[in-house]
Amino acid sequence: MTVGKIMEHKNPRLTQQLSSLHVWALAFGCIIGWGAFINPGKKFLPNSSVYGTAIAMLLGAVVMVILAFSYAYMVPKHPRAGGEFNFTKSCFGKIPAYICGWFLLAAYLSNVPMNSTAIGLIVDGLDGNLDFLKFGFHYVVSGFDVWMGEMLFAMGILILFGILNIWGVRKAGIVQALLSSLLALSVFILTVSAIFHSKASIINMEPVWGFDRAAALAAQVGGAEISTFAKVGSLGIVSSVLATFAITPWAFVGFETIPQAAEEFKVSFRKVIFIMVIAILFGAFVYIANNTVAAAAVVNWPERVMAGEWVLLIAAEELLGTFGKVLIGVAVSCAVLSGIMGFYLASSRLMYSMGRDGYLPQIFSRIDSRHHTPRNALVFCILVSLSGPILGREALGWFVDMSSIGASIGFFFTAACTYLTMRQDGDGTTFIRIMTMLGMLFSFTFVLLQLVPIPGLIGVHFGKESYWMLVVWITIGFVFSIHQRKYFIE
Repeated sequence: MTVGKIMEHKNPRLTQQLSSLHVWALAFGCIIGWGAFINPGKKFLPNSSVYGTAIAMLLGAVVMVILAFSYAYMVPKHPRAGGEFNFTKSCFGKIPAYICGWFLLAAYLSNVPMNSTAIGLIVDGLDGNLDFLKFGFHYVVSGFDVWMGEMLFAMGILILFGILNIWGVRKAGIVQALLSSLLALSVFILTVSAIFHSKASIINMEPVWGFDRAAALAAQVGGAEISTFAKVGSLGIVSSVLATFAITPWAFVGFETIPQAAEEFKVSFRKVIFIMVIAILFGAFVYIANNTVAAAAVVNWPERVMAGEWVLLIAAEELLGTFGKVLIGVAVSCAVLSGIMGFYLASSRLMYSMGRDGYLPQIFSRIDSRHHTPRNALVFCILVSLSGPILGREALGWFVDMSSIGASIGFFFTAACTYLTMRQDGDGTTFIRIMTMLGMLFSFTFVLLQLVPIPGLIGVHFGKESYWMLVVWITIGFVFSIHQRKYFIE
């Protein structure tokens, strides 16, 4: 009897409790996290401005829809928790499956501490001068203060939502649906307000392709002088679009969390492609709308970006006053909490699947007899996620890069598995074959853009800290593989 069969025999099974709404909320809630609200000022506007970001997100959405066809083909053939990991195992064997699963886990798990580091920023942006969470000891990471109060509050949220996941997938699904629906409604209200408000203007969007923020900071310029660092010409436009396009795997990671919960669906697998596409389109709308509103409603947004201010929050207050601040507070809180909830679910199911099949220690494959959830895997995810509040807000960008590379590798394996499975099974259409080949091409392109510095392209590839985080993650994965080496050589 194989390791996987032994585990399934000894342990309770996951149960089918997720409806279509729950599945959509899982995907959309994972796609939209803190980044859709914080990154307009931190990454999108300086790197790509309005036009570059809109083009990049639309292209990214198209690529994700292309990849969604591969998932829609593979999920009915492998309706088990684990998604891409299971696909790769069946097509390419143990070692490629482990590589795929481990990097995909980086994509999912890095999003939990990433969202947690934004919790302090939410409170800081909404409490005015009260500095409610700035108490106790503090230290500095890359120029940002990390306070004990912010750390403890974020850790409390991480533990609470981890426990909710342990208590049952249905409870988690209901909470996820409420958070995702409120998130979508809040963004819609803000967007409509900007369309009809006199303070929002196209004139405010300049420089339209972004600027070299690092060079501007080094030169210590401000005001109109920032325009001298604007991206211009063909190379500037290409750099503007690619700077955001390169991280669209992070931006849209979450639509493919659906296969991770495949054993817990109550819906037909035929609906998978429809639910994925709707979640991707909702996600693209939120990214583009938030970024455009932030630039259109703030007259001097480049200076605000240079000062490290929360540009979208300023824009909301310009448009709607105090209600605007509250609206952003509600929206980003829902985004952060739904992201934590969703990625806990996806990460733990992936670890459960890898543990069940012997790729990770068997302790991760154990199902709670009362709640029918992978308790030990969730506890591990909680412990790893507590690193976010310790590292502070500057770690946001590092976690974005880790999520991007992990998702890109997962996308590539899925498209490759789809192509190979169609050839082996003799099914699938010409359209799906074309989609899988495009999916492999785009996924490989994402990896190159993230890892290989290209002269003249500003803000596209990894930063130094992100390379170090990647090395650490690969090292941890290597240690786990050595621990399980008997399984790999069987």
